[in-house]
Amino acid sequence: QVQLRESGGGSVQPGASLRLSCVVSGRPTTLFTMAWFRQAPGSERDFVASIGWQGKRTNYADSVQGRFSISRDNTKNAAYLQMNNLNIGDTAVYYCAVDRTGTGRTNPAFYDYWGQGTQVTVSS
Repeated sequence: QVQLRESGGGSVQPGASLRLSCVVSGRPTTLFTMAWFRQAPGSERDFVASIGWQGKRTNYADSVQGRFSISRDNTKNAAYLQMNNLNIGDTAVYYCAVDRTGTGRTNPAFYDYWGQGTQVTVSS
């Protein structure tokens, strides 16, 4: 059974940085796209960033372009999201997801496996 576990969330002030981690167990993710989504209260789950299996193809939502950076380490079955210059609008639960067949897709319906999420709160 494939399981994803996120970590690294927390409460920070505007302008701060956080690094989220996602570790996948149960099946190697070497050939899969990994991505981050986020969901604020009362909102839909939105695409944040994705990274192809070789780590060369990345895709970012316009709202995080230039502030967030996604990376992965296939030897550890892990993906990371470095979030810099956080603002109040980044407050959400952040989810890690795996897409077994596509690359760079932004629709959550295409993703096969999901973590439980980690809360990120940005407030002054």
